[in-house]
Amino acid sequence: MLGLTFFGDTDLASVSIWGFWIFFAGLVFYLQRENMREGYPLEDDLGVQPSKAGLFGLPNDKTFRLPHGRGELSLPSGQRRDRESVSLRRGAAWAGAPYVPVGDPMVEGVGPAAWANRRDVPELDGHGHPKIRPLSSLPDFAISAGRDPRGLPVVAGDGEVVGRIVDLWIDVPEQMIRYLTIDVNPEGTGKLRLLPIHMVRVKADRVVVRSLHQRHFDGIPQIASSNQVTLLEEEKIMAWVAGGTLYADPSQDETVR
Repeated sequence: MLGLTFFGDTDLASVSIWGFWIFFAGLVFYLQRENMREGYPLEDDLGVQPSKAGLFGLPNDKTFRLPHGRGELSLPSGQRRDRESVSLRRGAAWAGAPYVPVGDPMVEGVGPAAWANRRDVPELDGHGHPKIRPLSSLPDFAISAGRDPRGLPVVAGDGEVVGRIVDLWIDVPEQMIRYLTIDVNPEGTGKLRLLPIHMVRVKADRVVVRSLHQRHFDGIPQIASSNQVTLLEEEKIMAWVAGGTLYADPSQDETVR
């Protein structure tokens, strides 16, 4: 009709604000469901799954094609399960009670020494090559700054000399040292273990590992290959060395007092 416009009786400001709130609600719903692809469905302390997955419900499976020929992964149903059994007992019968280690917590991998069940494959760079490799296999790399720890003795938290550093492991894309290789055999015949660089202190005349005592170095998890380390192996090595911060000295463990 002459004199009227299409939006003549429409409050465009009101339409805009309601459109924004509808979009924002949809975004929250989408992000919350995508956030539930890993770690769900939840379980209580007794391993029982709740009857409902929450307000939003679990999302439908989404299949991801992994790079470098590592197959496909569908989530949430196809995620890796946690470790089937751990040597822990509940400290009390009430819900939320802390769990107490049974046996040697470092050997069992529980508490501060716990490790996650990651894939037993190496982390790859953008070209499909293992990211972390020994310096001895990288002719184009060299120590350009700081102290070179190779050849230095390794001193444990109890003051004992436990071996010497014979190599370094480099994160090639990041150009960072990730691990030190220690030979824990007094004769230097190749009884090798890896030490995370963040758990050692490199001094002028020695390398100090305060979190472990002499008796713990043989137990550091070994790697299957001499030129690559897998995600699962990294997880276990770091859990062992870091867990010793509490468990190496029994006087620091409140559960044994």
